[in-house]
Amino acid sequence: MTRNMVSTKTTSEQVNATPNGQKTRSLATQTALMEAAESLIAEHGVHNVSIKDIVLKAEQKNPSVLQYHFKNLQGLIDAIHQRRNQQTHVKRAELLAEKQSSKPAPTLRNLCELMVYPTFLLAKADKQYRAYVAAFSLEIALTDESAYALVSHSGGGGESGQRLGKLLRAALPDLDDATYTARMDLAVRMCSAAMGNHMRQKGAMSGPKADFFINNLVDALAGLLAAKPR
Repeated sequence: MTRNMVSTKTTSEQVNATPNGQKTRSLATQTALMEAAESLIAEHGVHNVSIKDIVLKAEQKNPSVLQYHFKNLQGLIDAIHQRRNQQTHVKRAELLAEKQSSKPAPTLRNLCELMVYPTFLLAKADKQYRAYVAAFSLEIALTDESAYALVSHSGGGGESGQRLGKLLRAALPDLDDATYTARMDLAVRMCSAAMGNHMRQKGAMSGPKADFFINNLVDALAGLLAAKPR
């Protein structure tokens, strides 16, 4: 019995010492730091959160652990966006495939659903994803640059984003390119602000309140995009 116990412990130590074991621990540490940052930024704002705050929230003993994995705070934020954008892209691709496989062809409202449902469904299923939306939604809504261009190169990008963009453009033939771009910029800002505000409310992602919110947002989005230009 004693020999077996010693053998098991040694094997465990050997596994933890392998490159795969080190990689697993490294990924776990990175995830802890990213999620700690999301929660703190959602609560206090990005300008009121320090590296020290994040390290403490992530329960890391090494004060330099964030710099080791991400170099600096901006590197951490970039990694957070990359992680969540990939999740959004995968969910959008899944929903887009479902819409395109059904008949009749997707309506403008169906396409507007695809603009917001990936984020909504991920947030509904994962409290930590909700923290991400609450943390960074205003960054998009209040950007001095084009919000449409910003999301097109991040969460709105990827293959699924490009496919959705082509379908949306084809569904709005009455809009010239300048008007279409301006409408999409307004749509992105409206959705980001609405999502961020909703995610901060208690009980916002369950029951009739959640359904009313997302349906109302889709209706507003479709109305904005479909309005006849003057």
